[in-house]
Amino acid sequence: MEGSHWLSMKQALTELSKRGHEVVVIAPESKMLIDSTGLYELKTYPAPFKKEAMEELLLSLTSISFSEESFLMRFINTWHNFREVSAMFQATCRSLLYNKEMMKYIEESKFDAIFTDPMTPCGQIIALHFSIPTVFFLRSVPCAIDVHAARSPDPPSYVPRIFSENTDHMTFPQRVKNFLISISESFTCGIIFSPFESLASDFLQKPMTVTQLLSHGSIWLKRIDFVFEYPMPVMPNMVFIGGINCGQKKVLSQVSDWLGKV
Repeated sequence: MEGSHWLSMKQALTELSKRGHEVVVIAPESKMLIDSTGLYELKTYPAPFKKEAMEELLLSLTSISFSEESFLMRFINTWHNFREVSAMFQATCRSLLYNKEMMKYIEESKFDAIFTDPMTPCGQIIALHFSIPTVFFLRSVPCAIDVHAARSPDPPSYVPRIFSENTDHMTFPQRVKNFLISISESFTCGIIFSPFESLASDFLQKPMTVTQLLSHGSIWLKRIDFVFEYPMPVMPNMVFIGGINCGQKKVLSQVSDWLGKV
């Protein structure tokens, strides 16, 4: 994974290393923020695009997140951007899966677990191929695929959908809107994740959807805080670790301190 996903993941990997675990990070040569330290081993493999292309694509996705456009425009722009991001990560994943040297290394290393972000399910394809347990590290996956994969209840009657601007207390028209958005998710995410589903099906030699792929995850470490999220049912193997996002604390400024006293 890249960008902010990696920055949070790096904190967890650093702590695992300090506790005596041997950690190996596998990343494409065109990586952006993934770096090498003495706490883990970094192995890279060739990818079919340059670092600049990934930076440009991820920055455009970030700008959409802070857009004040209408729901429809945000939905269309996000959907289009996710398709491009998905295609890029799928190409990166294909380069890894069909890199004989790297796959031989993974097989011979006999790893105890694969620590991966399911936003791009390449790690899970490898985990299934070599029968290695998976620990997912994420905030969420579009269209509540993570919720469905973990077999958690997800009733649209009171779990707000992304971009709906609804809360868990909805009027009847808002519930209808929420329900319609939930119906559209299977179509939109089906297109977004279709490159990965095709790749996984070809590599694993059996039909595979993203939901089926992620349903084999052992533990879900979710970078959210249950207190700040809308009420939702979760499964026992889903653990909330929102505090990891506050790992790098900063001292309050004098202005903040003064406001607090007021």
